[in-house]
Amino acid sequence: MTRELAPLAARHGIRPDSSDTVGAAASRLGTTPRMLRYRETLGLVSPPRTAGGYRTYREPDLLAAALAADLEHRYGVPPAALAFGLRVLSDPEVAEPLRALARLARRPAPPQIAALDFETRKGLRLLRLAG
Repeated sequence: MTRELAPLAARHGIRPDSSDTVGAAASRLGTTPRMLRYRETLGLVSPPRTAGGYRTYREPDLLAAALAADLEHRYGVPPAALAFGLRVLSDPEVAEPLRALARLARRPAPPQIAALDFETRKGLRLLRLAG
């Protein structure tokens, strides 16, 4: 676990040996099973399933769900916006038209591309955690 995720893990009691059902995971994270399943359909979390088809939320899954909720709250965006953001970070075919839109809308370019590189690296780390 990275240092940046340690406070999030501590706040939710997420440990390396964590393994929760969807109901227990929702309770741990202060959300609902329905919201966790919704985040799963968006690709924000990908818990493995047991042979019987039940979701098993382990440490990376719990961290991904907790971080998604934290980002949604921090930036005032819905889960679908995060899912689209992840798609932009990983799909150049989506990123380029958005850059063109930014130019046409005369949005100022960020002062440095380093900020975008940081967000890209962060997004890729999140994807690795979720997978």
